[in-house]
Amino acid sequence: MRQWSEVNWSRIIKVIGLLLMLEGAAIWLCLPFSLWYGGEDWQAIFFSGLLVVCVGGVLLYFTRKNRNPSIGKREGYLIVSFTWIIISFFGAVPFVLSGAIPNYTDAFFETISGFTTTGASILSDIESVPKGVLFWRSMTHFMGGMGIIVLSLAILPLLGIGGMQLFIAEVPGPVPDKLHPRITATAKRLWIIYVGLTLSETILLLFGGMSLFDALCHAFGTMATGGFSTKNDSIAGFSPYIQYVIIVFMFLAGVNFSLHYLWLNGRFRKVKGNEELRYYTFLILLMGLIISALIVVFDRSSIGESFRTALFQVVSIVTTTGYVTTDYLAWKPFIWFLLVVLMFTGGCAGSTGGGIKSIRALLLIKSSYIELKRLVHPRAYIPVRYNKKPVKPEIISNVLAFFLFYFLLFAFGSMVMSFMGMDFPTAIGSVIASLGNIGPGIGAVGPAENYALVSLPGKWFLAFLMLLGRLEIFTVLILLTPAFWKK
Repeated sequence: MRQWSEVNWSRIIKVIGLLLMLEGAAIWLCLPFSLWYGGEDWQAIFFSGLLVVCVGGVLLYFTRKNRNPSIGKREGYLIVSFTWIIISFFGAVPFVLSGAIPNYTDAFFETISGFTTTGASILSDIESVPKGVLFWRSMTHFMGGMGIIVLSLAILPLLGIGGMQLFIAEVPGPVPDKLHPRITATAKRLWIIYVGLTLSETILLLFGGMSLFDALCHAFGTMATGGFSTKNDSIAGFSPYIQYVIIVFMFLAGVNFSLHYLWLNGRFRKVKGNEELRYYTFLILLMGLIISALIVVFDRSSIGESFRTALFQVVSIVTTTGYVTTDYLAWKPFIWFLLVVLMFTGGCAGSTGGGIKSIRALLLIKSSYIELKRLVHPRAYIPVRYNKKPVKPEIISNVLAFFLFYFLLFAFGSMVMSFMGMDFPTAIGSVIASLGNIGPGIGAVGPAENYALVSLPGKWFLAFLMLLGRLEIFTVLILLTPAFWKK
């Protein structure tokens, strides 16, 4: 057995210290908005940032003599899992000190919901929250969207460690795409694309009449597929132009970011031939058309408004963004069923979206079809192909295992929330929305409500599910297995 003491804890603590200093600096970036809007939260923001920077500095100080640069898979998984918990623990401080969310459990829930880009909120009156704290709430989306670990690899090469272990544990999807032989260069390219798209959306939202504050916050929530809005009614009160802009950028945020890189480098044929992108696009268009037709038939709405509303909701749920323009629980129950099915899908691998991911759904469909063909031709060798290339059997096994764990966690989580006193629709709605990093679910946690009604133990449990969903289950669960600690 590999002993607990054999893990390079000093290196792990050093990385977490650096990331805490980064988080403290990010908190201070909210000060200009607090001062500009004359809020009284500037002191809370300043001292929160100071506290986090100091804690990070202390961790760096006590690990300054560590000269062991080794970091393996164990250290990588431990860093990623611990980092998300620790940054959420300290990220809740501005909410508590400002009085916006005085209860620490609620503040932690709101913070980890932001960092995991879930978008589930306990706030009933968002517009009454001071602007500086509200900007920090959206900043958690921006940092968590591409991943704070990937950010550290992009701008903190002074870590002096091989970063692939962190990248594998962090990037959503079965197989992370490397855009460059050096992982630091890959992380930089991902973040350049991410920031570029965020700025582009911000500019377009400004053209639609949004203030700079609202434009930035909604761009953060869109590109991170998070869904925190600055308005109580989310996107419902904005113009059709703004809604279409957000639809476009939610769709782009749900696309594998390596495809954005290929597109920018003129490799259009490779982007066009990507099977996951075609499946993702087809699913959104098909479900958007079906649901819009159902709205026209049942609610007698105009075709244009129905299409925009349906497409917005489909893109928001498939990409796990969680923005809403209407209370979809007011639609017919059959439409709820379609939306719940979409909640399990998720965006593309390598995107900021959560959920199962389109590539896994596609590989499962292909694998099931191949099994039917093998029943007819038992002696034939018929491999599963993706983008015209055979898929390794171990990847198919990983996909099947992921599906099994995902649905077991969904069933177990629904049982736990029901045991805590929730009605059945709310129990399954809160679990799938948390595990899939979606935000609004069904039942009492639907788009017109929030998670304030959930009990304190329930909030901690849902926060754990958010972390599992963001890190794609295995990254966290593997820490609990004896095999993880063996040599």
